[in-house]
Amino acid sequence: MSDYKDTLNLPKTSFPMRANLVKNEPKMLEFWQKIDVYQQMISKQDKKHRYTLHDGPPYANGHIHLGTSLNKILKDIIIKFKNLSGIRAEYVPGWDCHGLPIELKVEQSLGKDKKSLPLTEIREKCREYALKYLDIQREEFKRLGVFGLWDKPYLTMSPDYEAATARELARFMKRGGVRRAKKPIYWCISCKTALAEAEVEYYDHTSPSIYVRFPISNENLKDKFPQITGPAYVVIWTTTPWTLPDNMAIAVHPEFDYVWVKVGNEFYLLAERLLAICSEIFGWSEIVKIATVTGKDLEGLESRHPFYDRVSPLVLADYVTLESGTGCVHTAPGHGQEDYETGLRYGLDILSPLDDSGRFLPEVEFFAGLDVFSANPKVVEKLKEVGHLLAQTDISHSYPHCWRCKKPVIFRATTQWFISMEKNNLRQKALKAIQEDVRWIPSWGKDRIYNMVEQRPDWCISRQRAWGVPILALICKSCGEAWFDGEWAMDIVNRFESHPKGADYWFEAPIEELVPEGLKCPHCGKSDFEREDDILDVWFDSGTSFAAVVEKREECDFPADLYLEGSDQHRGWFHSSLLACVGTRDVPPYKAVLTHGYVVDGKGRKMSKSIGNVIAPEEIIKKYGAEILRLWVSSVNYQEDVRISDEILKRLVDAYRRIRNTCRFILGNLVDFNPATDLVPFESMLSLDRYGLSLALNAHSRVQKAYANFEFHKVFHTVHNLCVTDLSAFYLDILKDRLYVSEKESNERRSAQTALYYILFLLLSDIAPILSFTAEEVFQHLPEKLRLNEPTVFGANLPKPDFQIEEQEKHFWELIYLLREEVTKAIEPKRKQGVVGHSLECKVVLYLPEQLKDELKGQETLLREVFIVSQVVFEPEENALDDAYVSTEVDGLKIQVNKADGKKCQRCWVYHPDTGKNEKYPDVCPRCAAVLEKMA
Repeated sequence: MSDYKDTLNLPKTSFPMRANLVKNEPKMLEFWQKIDVYQQMISKQDKKHRYTLHDGPPYANGHIHLGTSLNKILKDIIIKFKNLSGIRAEYVPGWDCHGLPIELKVEQSLGKDKKSLPLTEIREKCREYALKYLDIQREEFKRLGVFGLWDKPYLTMSPDYEAATARELARFMKRGGVRRAKKPIYWCISCKTALAEAEVEYYDHTSPSIYVRFPISNENLKDKFPQITGPAYVVIWTTTPWTLPDNMAIAVHPEFDYVWVKVGNEFYLLAERLLAICSEIFGWSEIVKIATVTGKDLEGLESRHPFYDRVSPLVLADYVTLESGTGCVHTAPGHGQEDYETGLRYGLDILSPLDDSGRFLPEVEFFAGLDVFSANPKVVEKLKEVGHLLAQTDISHSYPHCWRCKKPVIFRATTQWFISMEKNNLRQKALKAIQEDVRWIPSWGKDRIYNMVEQRPDWCISRQRAWGVPILALICKSCGEAWFDGEWAMDIVNRFESHPKGADYWFEAPIEELVPEGLKCPHCGKSDFEREDDILDVWFDSGTSFAAVVEKREECDFPADLYLEGSDQHRGWFHSSLLACVGTRDVPPYKAVLTHGYVVDGKGRKMSKSIGNVIAPEEIIKKYGAEILRLWVSSVNYQEDVRISDEILKRLVDAYRRIRNTCRFILGNLVDFNPATDLVPFESMLSLDRYGLSLALNAHSRVQKAYANFEFHKVFHTVHNLCVTDLSAFYLDILKDRLYVSEKESNERRSAQTALYYILFLLLSDIAPILSFTAEEVFQHLPEKLRLNEPTVFGANLPKPDFQIEEQEKHFWELIYLLREEVTKAIEPKRKQGVVGHSLECKVVLYLPEQLKDELKGQETLLREVFIVSQVVFEPEENALDDAYVSTEVDGLKIQVNKADGKKCQRCWVYHPDTGKNEKYPDVCPRCAAVLEKMA
């Protein structure tokens, strides 16, 4: 028996079966850096066709996590897809460098020294801290295989950026949109600064829940309610007892029904609908209803504060509800937005006698020096002492917390800087832009941000910290009023740009340099000023990136085509960017906004150190490689919360192997293919090869559409299904016999190679944006004749066939595909019974119904190849034996599986009746004998 292995066209490739990603990815990163892969990619695209994906800046504080990895990989997929599609898409990464977390870390490191250091030195240390983590994060992002201008990022702390931010503030000033006022805002007593709404998170918190009565004198009641003849009270409910010292009124709804009831010798006023619930809470057993009135009848009544000697009038407010409490709302204008608005309407004092640590000032009787949360039990104690506490318990409810220190925050009225939502019609312009000018992906994002903008108060842009861009204003030392002017601010901004440390100029320059010559305070006429020491909200910093980056960088076009961040940025960066741009440009900064969800564990739980389910990107990369992390990003529907676990990653490793092995098989079978001489015209290709190519083309079309629609999970599933089902389990499986056994230069083999040549490059273009390391590795292992004279797959113009299969031919192969599945089902029982082993031991008899006879006429040899059996014979349907397999998918078809006729060919393993009849090659079939004759 001869060994015919050397006569076969077996696959040969240097592309390894094992990826060894953990070891090889760093080598690929070095190669990319050496050839400057980013420039290789973008330089091939025409600047006339550009796409701007603007990077929302991650915070330069700590290592990246899976959420930031997800975000950066998504952006990278889009950038690579656009460039591979012929559209120039540059990626300018950025970092958010200012703000409280960095400042707190620096303060902690300084300890007691922070009080003696000048502010500019603290700022310098903050700058150093930000640069440290910026460098760390940059390397971590590059390790993910993300391409970009890593050596030319934008930083919110660079002089040009700080100038751009301050310039936008000056623009708002010139439009009259900036004002300084005393208003209640979120205040963190731990961080000692104002907070934006985007900096507040809600967690469960336990608060004291108390019901308090406010006395009403009978003198005050006699005109309206003469039937009230004894001690009278209005009842309120609150979960913030510490705000009671600042109570200025009690609000009732003008249209609700309120009831006077008599309990013993005392009279009480509360909402009628809540009477039964409250009575039970207070332990009132015998109640007599005296009178029912509407809220508007109560306006003007005057109650007395429960422990201070002052009036607390009853006022009207539409926001009062009957969901809980008493329907009579304790109103402290210094501690809530709605209360504040009511206070303005009724001319109430905006009282908030707290210091920055949330402690009551010395003038606050009974509670001076106590912080607000320590004051809660003391207020309750005082109410008991004066006899006005009706009930007390604790409740757990959702309460605002600082997103940095995670501690409860308060509403506190302080003098802050605001951008008005009504001036210049900013709110309505922003709402119109949301509705008409921006594509929101997913679509629910539109309603989410619309509702936020529609209901939000004025934008508090001031922070009481050191590390940020200063608010350009002067404060009169005599009267405390602020002076600012848009043109003057523009002049200061110009000085930022020429200063080596940008905004540090504001803190370093002598006050005489900042104050315009001859300036007098418009309020008091004095001319002694000091600089404002508040800084801008960091959301204003990052929100003005459109001005600092998109409008200024040559790599970008304004407005940006896309902003892409997590769904929390509807209240964060998307929100501040929209207001900042509409407020100064009257247009939104983006054409489309795409959001992704949070990363959760395999059970859907939020990742938490306390649960112990946090997975760092570094762990995954060290175990599996960054490629598997990239594949994970593409495999999930990222518009929802996305799950990750070791089990999920192991499944993706298996999927990756299948895609890789498909590429390897194709590479191996193109080792001797030269497209310059061996390409077979489409019309001369074998029909099976045209169909195999059409399967890849159809998948490619779906993939390109999915990329364009940002549906990357569809890319993954389409490519995976193509490799596993259409190629490996069908087309390539069938092709092996022809590729290995046929004469090397034959049309049959070159036809198959032509299809494989195009399929390989279609696959490369489909996987390159996601499996970037693997696509490059495949490209670098292309046989010499297939090289495209380009150093990288990302700079190559990959061949794409201009071919479309005829509908009739497609229909024919869909039938063949179905027949193959049915024959496989028929063979399986025979295999289990031991009648046959390998499918090549089979002879398949197809008992054809009338409707298939013409369609399959003369196709026995083709079907032998497709079924991977040794013989196929057609018989009329009526000749079917009793034990024939009855098809469930093709009406009337029956299949008989028998042992193949003849001997096994020692070269191709196909059984043939004439094997052994060739004297020169006695152990091969006629087909192989003919090939060997040509090779001789």
